[in-house]
Amino acid sequence: MKYLPEAKEQLEKSGIDLSMEAIQPFMNLFTTVMAEAYELGKSDAKSETE
Repeated sequence: MKYLPEAKEQLEKSGIDLSMEAIQPFMNLFTTVMAEAYELGKSDAKSETE
């Protein structure tokens, strides 16, 4: 959420209106993807140290 104001400004410059209701599904998807990427990276790092 730290970068939400910057993202909102960029989207508004592009003519896209952004509201918390509209962005919530995308934030959920992004959080899921980032959690999966973290777990994959963690798994890779663990396998390299073994």
